[in-house]
Amino acid sequence: MFKKILIANRGEIAVRVIRACREMGIKTVAVYSTGDKDALHKELADEAICIGKASSKDSYLNISNILNATILSGAEAIHPGYGFLSENAGFAKMCEQCNINFIGPTSEMIENMGNKAKAKEIMMAAGVSISPGSEGILNNIEEAKILGQEVGYPVMIKASGGGGGRGMRIAYNEIELDHAYNQAKSEAEMAFKDDRIYLEKFIEEPRHIEVQILADKFGNAIHLGERDCSIQRKHQKMIEESPALLDVDVKAAIYKDAVIAAKAVNYFSAGTVEFLVDKYGKHYFIEMNTRIQVEHPVTEMVSGVDLIKEQIKIAAGERLEIKQDDIRLTGHAIECRINAEKPEEGFRSSPGLITRLFFPGGNGVRIDSCVYTGYFVPPYYDSMICKLIVHGKDRDEAIHKMQRALGEFIIEGIDTNIAYQFKILGTPEYQNGKFTTSFISTVMEE
Repeated sequence: MFKKILIANRGEIAVRVIRACREMGIKTVAVYSTGDKDALHKELADEAICIGKASSKDSYLNISNILNATILSGAEAIHPGYGFLSENAGFAKMCEQCNINFIGPTSEMIENMGNKAKAKEIMMAAGVSISPGSEGILNNIEEAKILGQEVGYPVMIKASGGGGGRGMRIAYNEIELDHAYNQAKSEAEMAFKDDRIYLEKFIEEPRHIEVQILADKFGNAIHLGERDCSIQRKHQKMIEESPALLDVDVKAAIYKDAVIAAKAVNYFSAGTVEFLVDKYGKHYFIEMNTRIQVEHPVTEMVSGVDLIKEQIKIAAGERLEIKQDDIRLTGHAIECRINAEKPEEGFRSSPGLITRLFFPGGNGVRIDSCVYTGYFVPPYYDSMICKLIVHGKDRDEAIHKMQRALGEFIIEGIDTNIAYQFKILGTPEYQNGKFTTSFISTVMEE
């Protein structure tokens, strides 16, 4: 087992990894930017090294500085968390070349799954259910128009190297396709320095379902059930829950494809296979995230498995001790992402000094956070400052527990989306489970 791990991240996920390492008896090294000089993860780690200025490109995305910090500290491994360099194949490759353990899959796996068109090809060959569309990269608009006629409108143009909702455009007819093609290509180049795009049938009013995977280096792969991530705004998730309200047969088919997907690339580590499920119960592969997810606590609450610890053990070369038959999913868990933002002003970020803070508590309530009273939320990074997770014996109890917890939550000095999350949970559509990925635009913003 590793003696020391460097966490190449910040915020609540850095705190989460530090806590797991401490419980495993592993020393930790935090890296931080000048904008994070008062950050909680810096204070909790055994060591802390400044890696650059506040801007992400000068710090948390600065590969050479992070590798230098790892070597200087004597850490044997790097945990990348999520975001930043967690799915950067080049970073993973440099770790391999420097003989530093990257707590995640190989650079080749990251590259194959990070290229959405390539991932789709691999899944198609493995027999995983995928949505109709191009088998690879689109070469020109004429090719897109031919495919549009073949699969039928609406279609979605997507950036091959994209994520987070960027580089995605929908076209409902051939006239719109011209504009969607050019916009997606331009945005992909700006966001990812990669203008390659592909086309697939746009699934209207779907549910966004993802399956948590654990796989070791010896060919063992299991799933830990699914999460419903359909409550999202502009492809950014807001509320996640497990289990999803799906028929048993639909779940079984999704689980099967998720494990096939992992084995198709000889995957190891924690990972998530994402699907869209249409109104008929048919599922379609979207992508595989080769990292820990923001919403991993939802799965931990219903499964009792510590995914961060499993990640670390797998990276250290240990076999999975958990078998598929060992997994028992109990009760229902819900996670709300608490962001420093102003929903009434188009969800504009709200950095600033936290003057008062009270976290909710009680049985089945979990807080993953990086903030405290007197902490200044910096303006340089993602607006998520906290995750509130609850667990109940069933969905109704979980909803009521989340409403109670949100009602207790106090953050003063900055604006947050707490009241907005409370409002979502109070809608009949959410409470009866009748929602899709269009929930925010059709129910909350109508």
